[in-house]
Amino acid sequence: MAVLFVRVRRGSSLLRGTMEPMTEAEHTKPELPENVRVRFCPSPTGIPHVGMVRTALFNWAEARHTKGTFVFRIEDTDAQRDSEESYNQIIEALNWLGIDWDEGINVGGPDGPYRQSERGDIYKDVAAKLFEAGYAYESFSTPEEIEARNVAAGRPKAFGYDGYDRNLTEEQKAAFRAEGRKPALRIRMPDEDVAFDDLIRGRIEFKAGSVPDYVIVRPNGDPLYTLTNPVDDAMMRINVVLRGEDLLSSTPRQIVLYRYLIELGVAKEMPLFGHMPYVMGQGNKKLSKRDPESNLFLHRDNGFIREGLLNYLALLGWSIAPDRDVFSMDEMIEKFDVRDVKANPARFDIDKAISINAEHIRMLEPQDFLNRAVPYLKRDGVVSADSWDALTDREREILTAAAPLVQPRVRLLSEVAGMVGSLLSEEGYIEPAADAKKQLKESAPEVLDKAIAALEGVTEDDWKTDNLHETLNKALVEEGGYKPRLAFGPVRVAMSGRRVSPPLFESMEIVGKDVSMARLKGLREHL
Repeated sequence: MAVLFVRVRRGSSLLRGTMEPMTEAEHTKPELPENVRVRFCPSPTGIPHVGMVRTALFNWAEARHTKGTFVFRIEDTDAQRDSEESYNQIIEALNWLGIDWDEGINVGGPDGPYRQSERGDIYKDVAAKLFEAGYAYESFSTPEEIEARNVAAGRPKAFGYDGYDRNLTEEQKAAFRAEGRKPALRIRMPDEDVAFDDLIRGRIEFKAGSVPDYVIVRPNGDPLYTLTNPVDDAMMRINVVLRGEDLLSSTPRQIVLYRYLIELGVAKEMPLFGHMPYVMGQGNKKLSKRDPESNLFLHRDNGFIREGLLNYLALLGWSIAPDRDVFSMDEMIEKFDVRDVKANPARFDIDKAISINAEHIRMLEPQDFLNRAVPYLKRDGVVSADSWDALTDREREILTAAAPLVQPRVRLLSEVAGMVGSLLSEEGYIEPAADAKKQLKESAPEVLDKAIAALEGVTEDDWKTDNLHETLNKALVEEGGYKPRLAFGPVRVAMSGRRVSPPLFESMEIVGKDVSMARLKGLREHL
């Protein structure tokens, strides 16, 4: 397989180059450490999205597969964007999905605190050590000055930092301070290639000079992600870093910083890195946080169950077998190895996600299915409470009878209300939906007349599925001469108001004779 290098092109942005295949070589993937320690460290900005969850899932699965440790911390040093609401939503998302962690938020552990906003003194201390050792230096240049120097030197304006402050004299620094300037701290990048073996992508090299000296502390003293993330990883002894492809450009910076941290005794070893593929949305674009398809809670509101959603997210870069898409999380844990993740972008296909969710709904125990469906039924106004135990006896009886009819036919829990609403209703007439009304042919009034006449003679005791089927089949198909679709279509619409409904005769039994007859007569009157 092709090895990826960074080929230098003067004048481009951060890396001043793009990754291009240059040679054919072995796709090297290192061995995992004996005691795997992985982490999930989201920033609490906005609603949890599927890319974030995929990252959590792959880290969790690797930890559970290797019997390692999964650490969950929060990177909340951006006061402008971070919110407590988002922080709580991330925890809610993980709890809903059943992704648990061994150390970190609300669990504790030996390396806390686990919120970056509570670790300011740690970052200040490490930054001071980096500066004292000469690994970091003071930089007084403003963005405007950097741009102006680039233009003056014939470089593109956005070329990036040019190393101007590397060798400032004490007199120059004093002059800047006299102007009231405060310095940022930059890491001194070495003049050498930076290479590593990615767990997913194999050998990757960044050429010398392709990564400029970067800021780790703002002039106001605030530490940046470029410092806090590797320092936390080092102090929490994270030895496998699994993250998105979008962070690949920061990896050479982290590797260099890690070398310095090891020299200072802050870190014990260099972690292994694995960069997961992009998740693509519509139009071959990276799935944006703003895309509805990326919103985790929207999927939950639409009726995804955690098993179905996790199964699908696992497929965004990984597969359990060439000919198999549906599996449990226990099966994923047994088989998962991050080195099997594909580097190519993965496309989020909502139709496939729904299809996989349907498979998992069908695998639920009937009572589990009902328990999970009830909150959706309450939301949609077809039951009286949002928990099974709080329902009325009648509601529980009908739903128990309906479960085997409905469970195999829904793809999302949000579809259950449409299927059982007519069974729970005691209304004698249900206004047909527009698509159901379109299905009614000219023969519908006559069909309903014959159905009503045939069913009038059926007693309450005989109002059973098989007998109802036999009675209507005889009256409408055998004697009436109607094809089954024309015979039973109007009866179905009368019973449910829908084109698609639970099995007809079972539904009639559940609803009972009085309501069934009232609905047949009600539709007949409205035709």
